[in-house]
Amino acid sequence: MLSPSAPRAQIAPRFERSRSTLLAYLALTKTRIIEQLLVVTVPAMFLAESRAGTGSLPSVWLIAATLIGGAVAAASAHALNCVVDADIDAKMKRTQARPLARDQVPRSHALIFGLVLGVFSAVWMGFTTNWLASALTVLAIAFYVLVYTLLLKRRTAQNIVWGGAAGCMPVVIGWAAVTGTVGWPALVMFGVIFFWTPPHFWALAMRYRDDYAAAGVPMLPVVATPVQVTRRIVAYSWAMAAWSLLLLPVTSWVYLAFAVVAGGWFIVMAHRLHSAVRAGHPAKPMRLFHMSNTYLCGLFILVAADAALGLPVLSLHF
Repeated sequence: MLSPSAPRAQIAPRFERSRSTLLAYLALTKTRIIEQLLVVTVPAMFLAESRAGTGSLPSVWLIAATLIGGAVAAASAHALNCVVDADIDAKMKRTQARPLARDQVPRSHALIFGLVLGVFSAVWMGFTTNWLASALTVLAIAFYVLVYTLLLKRRTAQNIVWGGAAGCMPVVIGWAAVTGTVGWPALVMFGVIFFWTPPHFWALAMRYRDDYAAAGVPMLPVVATPVQVTRRIVAYSWAMAAWSLLLLPVTSWVYLAFAVVAGGWFIVMAHRLHSAVRAGHPAKPMRLFHMSNTYLCGLFILVAADAALGLPVLSLHF
């Protein structure tokens, strides 16, 4: 005869297996990266509504719907990326704990999971925002998986430069969700993230150069000298800081002050990394990597604050 504790003893392992499986599928979506993508979406929506001249902010429902659709779309792209890169992830120390690298989830199940998320995000965006935002969402997923992951990542050191365009899409999608169009400020914000991406990821790749080399991924730090890498980081940092100033016609002096100070800080950090490498000192690229996250979040928070507070835009005369 079974004791009263026997059913509990049987349930506990099942619960633990279910919990472990759920966490594995959640890990496929790379939630930490999703958070950063969503941080830039809301400011783009605020600015779009501000430019529409309504004198209000986007509705809470529209913001929530866009963020849900964007999060699910990013989760889809990341899950499909994990499917394609399962062999690479198993070779890299930084990614060896990912579910497919540890065989926690069958690869076919992860593929279906990613595709279902992608279809859901497209349909969700279409019915809750508009079909332009939905189409741009599908484009972002397809570009990340087909162009970056399948075509560029294993073939060229420019993988991050062009493949990173997928990570720029949330601002355009957010703008389209509000207006049903793609305005020039959305393209400027797209450009800021486009120029920001290489310094951000190349700094990370410098830290994990051996990992990428072992996996056969030709990230720039693998195929170029540290001096060449940091020289390009400096160039893109200057381009990013300069490009951010193109938002001045739709922002205030508060944004200008932050863009100049924070952009200058970013450039100084990039130059310091380059100078250290040229002098033969130990490189500390992760300082730039972490600071780049702070810069991007701060810049877009200022965009949102400008729009939300209705601060007077700069009157530029040339």
